[in-house]
Amino acid sequence: FNRGGGAGQAPGPQPTRPRRGSDLESELTLGFRDATLGVTTPITLTSPSPCTTCHGSGAKPGTSPRVCQSCNGSGLVSRNQGAFSFSEPCPDCRGTGSVIDDPCTDCNGTGVTVRTRTVNVKIPAGVKDGQRIRLAGQGQAGMRGAPSGDLFVTVHVSADDVFTRNGDDLLVTLPVSFAELALGATVTVPTLEQPVGVKIPAGTTDGRTLRVRGRGVPKRAGGHGDLLVKVQVAVPPSLNERAQQALRDYAEAERAGGFDPRGGWAGAGSTTGA
Repeated sequence: FNRGGGAGQAPGPQPTRPRRGSDLESELTLGFRDATLGVTTPITLTSPSPCTTCHGSGAKPGTSPRVCQSCNGSGLVSRNQGAFSFSEPCPDCRGTGSVIDDPCTDCNGTGVTVRTRTVNVKIPAGVKDGQRIRLAGQGQAGMRGAPSGDLFVTVHVSADDVFTRNGDDLLVTLPVSFAELALGATVTVPTLEQPVGVKIPAGTTDGRTLRVRGRGVPKRAGGHGDLLVKVQVAVPPSLNERAQQALRDYAEAERAGGFDPRGGWAGAGSTTGA
């Protein structure tokens, strides 16, 4: 409440104005590559939105709300009770400070209607699974022209058949032959955009990870992470006669050269026969 006016006293309560609309929540599922590279995608919402007939004013087209005469547009009226004076919302305008004499028939003077609308959501490159995107002013409409709330979109990212992610780096497992590891080779590896050639040095061990700079996830501060290529030997399920004989000849040459794949393993070497 307010006491009698006087210099230096705190100001009275502020006028009540139409309240801002509520925030809305939505969810969106994206493919791995769209989420990593960024995309603009539409979502459909059914929610209270500004009336398209009166443009949110609540008044019939061609008319406008007028200033409430009871409170002079303040939204508050004073009531005396003994030595005290109380301020309360104006009963004539319900604290809004304005009165609508000829309300819009489509929204009954609220300035809001429930409708289905499409919102284009711009997903930044590198968005992570579970991240929330805020769209200012795309939430529920406020009453009688008050600002709309915000829309928060939670992004879910689907798994990819080729890539996984570790921070700003992309990981891919590359099937290779034993000959490619032993002799060295240059192989084509997919990225999120264009394939690149990756050089496998001679004598590369199975399971080694090769790094390709700048071919990973776009960073918010600029640049990209790296592409990490893990080589994995693919063993043929069957061999024809010629391949079997060639492999036996190789195994014999390997033993003659003194190579033991289990040399030093578990404290001792091993000897095998073809």
